[in-house]
Amino acid sequence: MTIAKGQPWGAPGRLPEQGVVVRSDAAAASALESARRDGRPFPTLGLLGGDLARTLGGAAGLAVRFPIDVGEVRVDGRLHLFVAHVSAHGRTWRRSVVAMNAQWLGPWNLGPKAHPNDGLLDISDARLSCADLPKVRARARLGAHLPHPRIRLQRTGAAQVDLERPLPVFVDGVCVGRGRQLAFRALPDALTVFV
Repeated sequence: MTIAKGQPWGAPGRLPEQGVVVRSDAAAASALESARRDGRPFPTLGLLGGDLARTLGGAAGLAVRFPIDVGEVRVDGRLHLFVAHVSAHGRTWRRSVVAMNAQWLGPWNLGPKAHPNDGLLDISDARLSCADLPKVRARARLGAHLPHPRIRLQRTGAAQVDLERPLPVFVDGVCVGRGRQLAFRALPDALTVFV
């Protein structure tokens, strides 16, 4: 069951013997993709690093268990799973789309209200001018870049974004190629992780 406002979340526990320890968001997504390809349930993950681990309070010895959502993105019809984020952007980020399940994307707090267990993805669709870029970048470290008149934010369980031209798409930090049509969906309570 997804988190409810004012309710406790997470519980003390130990990573089960069959759990998989990962050191990055990319490794977590890879473990999920492998399970999906093989028709197996998602493994319980122990997070030792990555933006999702940082959102959950860091790698503190794998002592707290959290149920989390998993994100799906279809990039021009190709399905990818993610635990933390998806970004589609050019070199300058003037045109970008970012879907956050975690709060952090590297040094940037791009999902200041994103919660990994609310059944929603925080999707930002940005069309920035050259003058906007330095201001947005400076504020993004603190999560203060929103609201912004040239960034449309939606918190939703599913959304589709059609780009004007194909952009490189990064799933949990790994480039999966270029894409023009992005379809996002949150899978509530799909995974258990330990930090």
